[in-house]
Order: sequence, then C-alpha cells, then structure tokens
Amino acid sequence: MSPRKADPQARLLMVEIAARLLAEEGPRALSARRIATEAGSSTMPVYTHFGGMSGLLREIVHEGFARMQRYFDMARTTDDPVADMALLGRAYRHNALANPHLYAVMFGSSSPAAFSLSEEDRQHGRYTLVPVIECAARCIGSGRFQAADAELVAHQMWAATHGLVILELGGYLVPPYPPQECFEAQLVSLMTGAGDAPGPAARSVRLSRRRFEEELIRPAEPSRQAV
Repeated sequence: MSPRKADPQARLLMVEIAARLLAEEGPRALSARRIATEAGSSTMPVYTHFGGMSGLLREIVHEGFARMQRYFDMARTTDDPVADMALLGRAYRHNALANPHLYAVMFGSSSPAAFSLSEEDRQHGRYTLVPVIECAARCIGSGRFQAADAELVAHQMWAATHGLVILELGGYLVPPYPPQECFEAQLVSLMTGAGDAPGPAARSVRLSRRRFEEELIRPAEPSRQAV
C-alpha cells in the first residue's frame, strides 16, 4: 500500500478542496483533475479513497456531520438543561461558521444537481440530532419546557437555528441587528417559546455563552490542525 493510500490527511485534504470548489466556483469546477491539481497529486487517489466523485461528495457530507457531532460531544450535560440546549445551539452555529463549505454541501445548497443524498445518507446526518432530542426531553422533564414531543421540539430548535445560520452565511444579518445580537435574542426566544419563563431563560442563555468558550473553543484549539 502506498503512503498516500494510508495517509488520512490526504483524504481529508481532498474533502476540503472539493467542498471549497463547490462553494466558491460551483459544480462545474468539480473534477477529479482539478481536485488532484489543488492537492498536488494524481487523479488516482480520488478513486482510491472515494471510488469516484459521487463517493467524494458523500464523504463531504459525512465529514461535515462528524465535525458537528464532535462539537456536540464537547458540550457537557449539567443540571441546567436549558443552558445545555442553548450551548448545543451555539455548537451548531459555530460548526457551520467554522466549516462553511462543508455546511453548504451537507444541506444541498452547493451540491451538483446530479448528486442527491440517499435516505441512508440523510439518516447519517439526522443522528447528530440525538443529543438535542435528549436535551429537549430533560428540559421537559425538569418543568422548564412545557409538555411536548421532545423530538418535535428538537426539530424546531434545529430548523430555527439553521435558518439563522443560512442568513448569517449569506451576509444578510447586518447592523443594527448583526448576527451575534440576532442569535442571542433567538436563543432566548426559542427557550421561552418552548415554555421556559423569560428570566430563567435569559440566565441560562447567558450561562451557555460563558460555557461556550470553556467547553467548545479552548478544548478544540490544541487539536485543531490546518489541512
């Protein structure tokens, strides 16, 4: 086996390059030759690692959700489930902003028309919602959220946060209501909309802001590697 075959960084490099080309130049820029040129290799690794372009696109989606899951995993479970829920929202947004090219492919906004995710691929992405569902159940069980279907609550949180992130990535959130201000207000609104009282919701959201730096940002920095 050649060194390149065994090198996981070569595989990840191609994923990053393909996602960037899609986001910045569109589907026409995506070819095995272009990716190989940017990676400084032959076209063979595209087929060795991914079996072709469809496999590469699928790997972009899987890698994007894997990164999201890693941020979710860093968020601790505490005795304040509403702060935990807000922190998961921060993790979701941070992952999208840190990996915008992957995020665009994950949700289809920069995928070639010829490529569509299978139901298996979509289920692969949905599993990342499990921590949000579990957190919603704890919020309901603690009495902070009103009685409801925890999975539906999680989907509502996901849909609302995704919508804000898309607007932010598109550059639509500008003064006098820039992204951070909109996001902080949205978190409080989501928690109160689910049944929490305004005062406790605001306190939990503030707590999640402090925890964000401690639990998600600082621990990730030493292990972050440039690709």
